Amino acid sequence: MFVKFILPALTEAKSMYWRSIKYSLFPPLGLATLAGYLPDDDEAEIIDEHVEELNFNDSPDIVAIQVYITSAYRAYRIAERYKEKGIYVVMGGLHASTNSEECLRYADTVITGPAEEAWPRFLEDFRKNNPGKIYCSKTRSLDNLPPPRRDLIKKELYLVPNSIVVSRGCPHNCEFCYKESFYKGGKSYYTQKIEKILTEIESLKGKHLFFLDDHLLGNEKFAVELFDSMAGMGRIWQAAGTVKAVMNENLLNSAVRSGLSSLFVGFESVNQKNLASQNKSHNKFDEYDNAIKALHERGVMINGSFIFGFDEDDQSVFERTVEWAVYESIETATFHILTPYPGTRLYHKLKSTGRIITADLDKFDTRHAVFKPNKMSCEELETGYKRAYKLFYSWENIFRSAGMKNNFPDKFKHLCYSSGWKKFEKLWEFVIRKQKIYNMIPLLEMLLSFKPSSSQRPIHHS
Repeated sequence: MFVKFILPALTEAKSMYWRSIKYSLFPPLGLATLAGYLPDDDEAEIIDEHVEELNFNDSPDIVAIQVYITSAYRAYRIAERYKEKGIYVVMGGLHASTNSEECLRYADTVITGPAEEAWPRFLEDFRKNNPGKIYCSKTRSLDNLPPPRRDLIKKELYLVPNSIVVSRGCPHNCEFCYKESFYKGGKSYYTQKIEKILTEIESLKGKHLFFLDDHLLGNEKFAVELFDSMAGMGRIWQAAGTVKAVMNENLLNSAVRSGLSSLFVGFESVNQKNLASQNKSHNKFDEYDNAIKALHERGVMINGSFIFGFDEDDQSVFERTVEWAVYESIETATFHILTPYPGTRLYHKLKSTGRIITADLDKFDTRHAVFKPNKMSCEELETGYKRAYKLFYSWENIFRSAGMKNNFPDKFKHLCYSSGWKKFEKLWEFVIRKQKIYNMIPLLEMLLSFKPSSSQRPIHHS
């Protein structure tokens, strides 16, 4: 049997927002994991439209398509092309989980939620010529998860081929998050066995790792055990975590000893009322300053995530947020417009009050206002979002923010990382076009490996 796995291009990957480096970071690890369920005598192929062209001149037995909300229309067109040829189409992923009936107009089968149990059950039914229409995992466990088929990943096309996922979901319950709809009907946070994780890490060449988990630090016992086991492996790694996790000194020190070099932190807002309105109680603004200092003093860089459009936000929020992030010397920032994804509590809340203004899935990309903001217009929200990016990554603010560091090596590292991410688009485009991005990994490892000489202070809890 021949199974073709496809990750369709997100709408923004073919628009004015296209950044070649952003879409050449991580391979489609989820699809590689699904391929791991196939027996050795089956044939498999993974196509990521962000880095390669999709060729329709083949005849697989199954086409499996991973669907996000802003790749939905593209996924539907792909499905139509293959179904015209009589090929069986399966859809799964975030969008398919919350819009299964819509996806069934284009696919023969839809898998909702996490696929660890549902996908192999579908394969068994398909081989018996009796596949169902909708599959949802009856159990939530990673105990029998096969290793990803990394041999199917074209490593030379990615800057971070050593991406890894060791858990599912998140222990928190933010209103705007897709988590509850995706994991509906079962556990929404669970982890893999430490021994299997270590085996996978040992199989990966090079020093750098990127944990793509929603919240790697979400279970202290699990995370500390993992980090303590990794401490002698000589790895440097990046991941995502919360302010609450950073404020746990035992957890943070264990992570740093094992090689933590950069952390994506969902600050989301500098207004505590906004955080409370989204059930983000694990974020407390009066702890932000200490959390940032705790990371920086341990040589950990920060990618801060911020969302605009909460009900307490007016037009002053963009400059205030950027000024705060620059003053705090955050290395990189990711800005978003609040986006009520279908299936989330935020979506139902705004829908019930008539504030959702479009059903165009391509607009749900965190770059467009798809609802009526409370204290500004849609145009003001979109303009302010763009202005925030322009301000934060201006040369003036890059130098200002780097200048907040305590010593020259730290300033230089900040300057290189921040400017390298946003100020050298033509260079990245050239390297990617020549398929040489894989050769940039040693440079990334060198930059992430640098640790400051500044002493660590105990974390102060407000």
